[in-house]
Amino acid sequence: MSPSPSSSAQAAREALATRLRELRLDAGLTGRDIAARAGWSVAKSSRIENARTPPSDADIRAWCRACGAEEQAADLIAANRIADSMYVEWRRKQRTGLRRLQESAVPLFERTRHFRVYCSNVVPGLIQTDDYARALLTAITEFRQIPNDVAEAVEARMARSHVIREGDHRFALIIEEDVLYYGFGDAHVMAGQLGYLLAVMAFPSVSLGIIPRTAARRMWPIETFMVFDDERAAIELLSADVTVTAPTEVKLYVRAFAELAETAVYGTAARALITEAITSLG
Repeated sequence: MSPSPSSSAQAAREALATRLRELRLDAGLTGRDIAARAGWSVAKSSRIENARTPPSDADIRAWCRACGAEEQAADLIAANRIADSMYVEWRRKQRTGLRRLQESAVPLFERTRHFRVYCSNVVPGLIQTDDYARALLTAITEFRQIPNDVAEAVEARMARSHVIREGDHRFALIIEEDVLYYGFGDAHVMAGQLGYLLAVMAFPSVSLGIIPRTAARRMWPIETFMVFDDERAAIELLSADVTVTAPTEVKLYVRAFAELAETAVYGTAARALITEAITSLG
């Protein structure tokens, strides 16, 4: 896999830094000149130009003003914000709770036609029951110590899942067998969730694969990720939400998904694994 899931964000920041450097060179200025005109230390201008410190909107405006290129500030600020959105710490995205995070994904979900989803640790959000989602989102809220809007977040998560039943969408979902045994909520909650997995398998738009614990593997379990129409991948780390859009990186996740899909079982074999997990609940 890629050395770092945040490499797309870093590449975007480096591209922005290159554009700022070119503005300086075109203006015939040195880094020291930029610092003097912007009222910064020389070290700050160097850090910005070498992509070691992400510039703020005000920094970009000051840089463009120093170079006599104020008309380019808006485009550069937009590029900077895109780079910043590629690697976002959960503490920023969840600082007001979880409801807005669920709602913010709706436009992307509605325009995506082909979803590839791999989950090594939980049931994918698109096919969670409300009780399972409540237990999981409660655990997230408590661990991250964020405002508790779990009831509203669950409602929003269930609402965004309408794409699984409506519209022209296709879903290829793969989970590890261990996900069937990771207990979120009590046995009743887990039984309901596992039963829903059996129901979901009958949806014409859904392909659900399960990788058995005993499977001979060519692809190791990795972080949860989703690929949207071969155009972008979203990766969930413990600390951050990572979005990659560089074609080479997206293809890497598509390739990983293909490897995982070959290891998974489907249909009768998958239903047998789910039924066995239900039986184990006693």
